[in-house]
Amino acid sequence: MSGTVLTNTVMILGMAAVTVFVKAALFVLGDRVVFPPLLKQALGFVPVTVLTAIIVPMILSPNGEGLELTWGNPQLVGALAAVLACVVTGKQLLTIAVALGVFFVWQLGVLA
Repeated sequence: MSGTVLTNTVMILGMAAVTVFVKAALFVLGDRVVFPPLLKQALGFVPVTVLTAIIVPMILSPNGEGLELTWGNPQLVGALAAVLACVVTGKQLLTIAVALGVFFVWQLGVLA
C-alpha cells in the first residue's frame, strides 16, 4: 500500500513541477517567445475543445453505462434547452439559467 501512495505522490509532484516549469518559462520569457500565427489561432480553440470533451460524455452517458438518448435523461433535456435558449437569445447567463432550470425541473418534477 505504501508503494502505491509513494508512486502517486511522486507522480503528482512531477506533474506539478512540469506545470510550474512551463508556466514559469512563458512568464519569464514574456514577449521574447513568439508563436507562429497558425499556432496562436489553433490555441484559441483549446478551451472550447476541452470543455466539449468534458461535457458531452456527461450529457450523453450520465451514469457511464452507455448512451442514454431518452427523455428520461435530465442532462440531455437541459442541454437541448440550453442550445435552444442560446440560439433564440444569444445571452450566456440566460442560457445557463434556462438550462439549470429545465434540468432541475425535469429531474425533480418530471422524473420524480
